[in-house]
Amino acid sequence: MDWLSWFDAPEYEFARQVLQRGIAALYFVAFLSSLNQFPALLGERGLLPAPEYLGGFSRLRRPTLFRWRYSDGLLRAVCAAGLVISALLVAGLPQMGPPWVPLIAFLSLWLLYMSIVNVGQTFYGFGWEMLLLEAGFTVAFLGSDQTDPPRTILILIVWLVFRLEFGAGMIKIRGGREWRDLTALYYHHETQPMPGPLSRQAHLLPKPLHKVEVLGNHFAQLVVPFLLFAPQPVASVAAAIVIVTQLWLVATGNFAWLNWIAIVLAFAAVSDSAAHAVLPAIPLDWHGAGVERETPLWWLVITLAATLLLVVLSYWPLRNLFSRRQLMNASFNRWQLVNTYGAFGSVTKQRIEIVVEGTLDDDPDESSDWREYGFKGKPGDVRRIPRQYAPYHLRLDWLMWFLPLRTVHEEWFYAFLGKLLEADRKTLRLLRHDPFDGGAPRWVRVLSYHYRFATRKEFRETGNRWVRTRLYEAIPPISLRRSQGRRR
Repeated sequence: MDWLSWFDAPEYEFARQVLQRGIAALYFVAFLSSLNQFPALLGERGLLPAPEYLGGFSRLRRPTLFRWRYSDGLLRAVCAAGLVISALLVAGLPQMGPPWVPLIAFLSLWLLYMSIVNVGQTFYGFGWEMLLLEAGFTVAFLGSDQTDPPRTILILIVWLVFRLEFGAGMIKIRGGREWRDLTALYYHHETQPMPGPLSRQAHLLPKPLHKVEVLGNHFAQLVVPFLLFAPQPVASVAAAIVIVTQLWLVATGNFAWLNWIAIVLAFAAVSDSAAHAVLPAIPLDWHGAGVERETPLWWLVITLAATLLLVVLSYWPLRNLFSRRQLMNASFNRWQLVNTYGAFGSVTKQRIEIVVEGTLDDDPDESSDWREYGFKGKPGDVRRIPRQYAPYHLRLDWLMWFLPLRTVHEEWFYAFLGKLLEADRKTLRLLRHDPFDGGAPRWVRVLSYHYRFATRKEFRETGNRWVRTRLYEAIPPISLRRSQGRRR
C-alpha cells in the first residue's frame, strides 16, 4: 500500500551508514577499554571484585551473563566477542545481508556490554555507559542495505539526541548560578575531570569569550534540539550545530565517548541531500540509479514493535525533563532503555588533586624519599602536557577526580593503595609511571594538592603547565599490614 511508503526513508542512507558504523566503532572502544582495565579494577583479584558483588541477591535483578558465574577468562571472552562483532559492523559486512543480521549483531553488542556494565559498580557508573547501551539497541533496528532506513527509528534516534542535549541544558539552567550568570567557563576548562592538550589554551582565553561559550552552549542545548524535528534543511543545520559544538568539547577535554556518540547520533537528522551539498563526494544514490528496495512486511512489523516499545518507555524521561527535581543520568528500567541524561549541573571552582606517593624507608617521615606515582590521564607532573585519550575511557583516572569531591576513604581506593604496596602488576599497568619499576614500596601515603593552569608568563619563566600547592596529608603513611586491616 502506498501509505506504507512513509515508513521508509531512502533519503537518509548516509545517516544510517554513519549511525551503524559509528556506534559499532564506539562499542569497539568500550570493549577494548574493558578488556584492558576490568580485570585489574573488578576482576577476581580486582579492587572491587565482581564475584563478591554478585553474591548479593538484590543485585542480580539487573541482567548480566555473569549472574551465574564470573571469571576473568569469561570476561575476556565477552570482550573478544564484542570486539569481533563491532569490527564486522564497522566494516559493513552484516549490513550486506538481510536486516535481521545487523539486528542480531547490535543486540548482541547491547547484551554483552550490558553484562559488563551491570557488574561494573562505581567504575561503570557513568552516563555514557547507558547512553551507549540505548544507542546500540535503537540502531539495531535500522536494517541493512537490502531495505530503506526505517523513518520511525530515525525519529527515535533524534529523540535520543534531544534528551541528551536538552536534558544537559536543563540540568545546567537549574543547577549552579555560574551557568546563569555566564561565568561557568571561567573555571570548567581548568577543573574538568580530565583536561586535554588544548584545555589550558581554552582556559586562558579572555573572559568575554568564555561568556560567549556559555551562551553558545545554552543555545545549542536549549534551542537547537527542538529544531532537529523540523523539516529539511533546518534539521540538518541543527544537527550541524550539535556536531560543531561537540567537536569543540572533544578538542578541549576528555569525556570518554560522550561527545563522540553525540556527534554520531546527530547524523540521524542529516539528509543525503544536505550531506551531499557539504561534501559532494557523498553520493545521493547509494545503491545505483533505478535500484528499488522493498521493505518486507515482517521487518516493518518488527521496527514498528520496537518503535512502540521505545515510545511507551519515553513517558518517564519526558516527565523527568520538565520536573523541578530533574534526575541526571538515570534509567527507569532494568534494560537501560530510554534514559535521562545530563552533566555538570554545577562547575567546581577549584581543582583539587589526590597525589599518591610511596617510599622504601622503614620509618617514614617528611624527610623520607617519597616518590610520586604517575597516572595516564589525570594531572600530576606539572610540566606534562595533558594527553588526548577520548573516546578511550580511563576509569581509574576518572574516579580519582571524584575523590576530593566526596571522600578519599573509599573502599576501592584503599584497595588500590594495597595493590600498590603489593606491586600488583595488573594495577601498575593502569598507571603511566611506577617510581619503583615494579618493586614494592614499604609505605604509601596520599596528599592533597591545589592545581591551576600556569599563566603564559609563568609558563615562559618555568616551563610548567600547572602550578600546584600542597594542601594537607589526606591519608597518612600506610603499610601493607595496615592496608589489609583497613580492607577487612
